[in-house]
Amino acid sequence: MSQTWTLDDMPWSALDPARVDAELLETVKTAALVEANSADYVTYLCNVFADDPAFVEAARVWGEEEAQHGAALARWAERVDPTFDFAASLARFRAGYSLPLETTTSVRGSRTGELVARCVVESGTCSFYSALRDSTTEPVLRRICHAIAQDEAAHYRLFHVHLRRYLAGQRLGFLKRLKIALGRVQETGDDELAYAYFSANVWPAADARYEREACAQAYWRRAMARYQRQHVRSAAHMIAAAVDLRPGGRWLDWVVAGVWNLLQWRLARLRRVAA
Repeated sequence: MSQTWTLDDMPWSALDPARVDAELLETVKTAALVEANSADYVTYLCNVFADDPAFVEAARVWGEEEAQHGAALARWAERVDPTFDFAASLARFRAGYSLPLETTTSVRGSRTGELVARCVVESGTCSFYSALRDSTTEPVLRRICHAIAQDEAAHYRLFHVHLRRYLAGQRLGFLKRLKIALGRVQETGDDELAYAYFSANVWPAADARYEREACAQAYWRRAMARYQRQHVRSAAHMIAAAVDLRPGGRWLDWVVAGVWNLLQWRLARLRRVAA
């Protein structure tokens, strides 16, 4: 893996703040913090795969690309909103949220399980940045999100290659892989995104206080509104491949329809709560 683009490749002079609404800006600020915090994930993965030099090197390059995603989103956000202090917000986020960096074993129970979880994460980020790109007319953000989505698709393929390698020596049954994948999907509701939203959008206020549920609801109301059905389908295809399900057939249509309807129900509920 190598970087295929840099921040200098982005058409910054074409940036049009008039095409940016407040909720889009808040969503991008949140994403910038999460992407920029990749160093912790690199440390964690290098600890777990310490005696696998090929994977360790790949994880380090992956982390550099993730950090570039954060830098690009942060530069965009600071140019749209000059009052946004990315460095201070990132410091606040890192002070309040961290991974178990001291561990040397995967929280998924095995290295194979860890790679299943990483595939799920990359499928989610690929679909998210595709949705973000397709939901805005701001030209610079569209370019940034397209580049990031392509990177995330490449990252998915990277982790999937290593997953197949580990599966050759350590079988992990379908039900266990499915359980790990579904568990990782559910973890999107944990503190990471909620605290990133707080650190980027709430914390700068003098009377700011972290309220996890309120921040999670605010973030997901903004993020979910960006999705279209094809983005859900794309993620479902990628997750199916990670758990070794044939990524075609009528069953996938049913899953996509169910997830899409659930997403729309949750979005409507979040909007009612906000109102």
